[in-house]
Amino acid sequence: MPLADFLGALKDNPYFGAGFGLVGVGTALALARKGAQVGMVFFRRHYMITLEVPSRDKSYHWLLSWITKHAKHTQHLSVETSYLQHESGRVNTQFDFHPSPGNHIIWYKRKWIRVERTREKQMVDLHTGTPWESVTFTALGRDRDVFFSILREARELALKQEEGRTVMYTAMGAEWRPFGFPRRRRPLRSVVLEHGIAERIVDDVKEFIANPKWYIERGIPYRRGYLLYGPPGCGKSSFITALAGELGYSICLMSLSDRSLSDDRLNHLLSVAPQQSIILLEDVDAAFISRELLPTENPLAYQGMGRLTFSGLLNALDGVASSEARIVFMTTNFIDRLDPALIRPGRVDLKQYVGYCSRWQLAQMYGRFYPGEPAAEGERFAERALAVQPELSAAQVQGHFMLYKMDPAGSIENVEKIEH
Repeated sequence: MPLADFLGALKDNPYFGAGFGLVGVGTALALARKGAQVGMVFFRRHYMITLEVPSRDKSYHWLLSWITKHAKHTQHLSVETSYLQHESGRVNTQFDFHPSPGNHIIWYKRKWIRVERTREKQMVDLHTGTPWESVTFTALGRDRDVFFSILREARELALKQEEGRTVMYTAMGAEWRPFGFPRRRRPLRSVVLEHGIAERIVDDVKEFIANPKWYIERGIPYRRGYLLYGPPGCGKSSFITALAGELGYSICLMSLSDRSLSDDRLNHLLSVAPQQSIILLEDVDAAFISRELLPTENPLAYQGMGRLTFSGLLNALDGVASSEARIVFMTTNFIDRLDPALIRPGRVDLKQYVGYCSRWQLAQMYGRFYPGEPAAEGERFAERALAVQPELSAAQVQGHFMLYKMDPAGSIENVEKIEH
């Protein structure tokens, strides 16, 4: 029976009487709406499939990049800004655009996929202060393979962006986040250290990576610590970056002088660092001063620069709660300012001085920048450079070569112009 005839019959029924009127019609419409809602819920449960990905999941940022690639025509965007401030004060900034919160429609493998990005304004991550987010994919049908395909494609897209490159991570709250786009791997041969130093460190790291069973069988914690010390600009950080490229590892960069860093946060970050990564703690002398100095000379010996305590740092490096399968590199310009407890064996297994350029280094650097020149020219440059200035850092020499990119003879003739 049509709905109109049914309502008319109800109206003429003596049990309802003349008062049926709008009340009866309203009730019927409400029932119809309720029925439509129930029908929609039934349809979604049995004929649609959804996938929710919370922001804490590893694949969340992969999927944001995947959505950005497939939703090219969306006009509603949000920006994610990452920055890194160097010790010199210089700031590198990276902007990444993603579809903003809301609904986006994507045509993928002959299916319409609705992507809903939601942001809970009332819920925030207690560590980072950022709103809680999630992405929900909805598709017709009951086949889960479409979601597996999306996840695989998003992962492959992320890996392709990192292929042949070094990923730099920075600590954001209680997690590590990639900083900007992955950098091109720096060849190890591009960093010229004193003869034998690079080979010694590389061999030690590779031996550590290749022998986890040796540590396990002897009950030795499977972690390794390194300290590179020496004057600024001599290649400590550059070598670590090149080493990561040689190993195919990423770099987790952390500043101990960060005032928001606490004992618990440091311990957590070291425990959740990405696999196959080098944890780099630069300029550790800036965070803590040796306790062996007189109290009047170092009133901040135990306090540090922020909420991080010295005992908290030591426990994070080799305490009972510290993680394993970890490689930590520390750098400092002033090893005499470091507390002996920080660099004792077990926390630092290998110490290496990286100093000013020797004659051999200068000749090698000349050959790297001017590969077509005879070796005798490199020796001549090294002799003249050391005669002008006995203490030259690799950064000074590289800066000088940059001024004479296409003029090898000019770099020798004007060697006295190397900046001090």
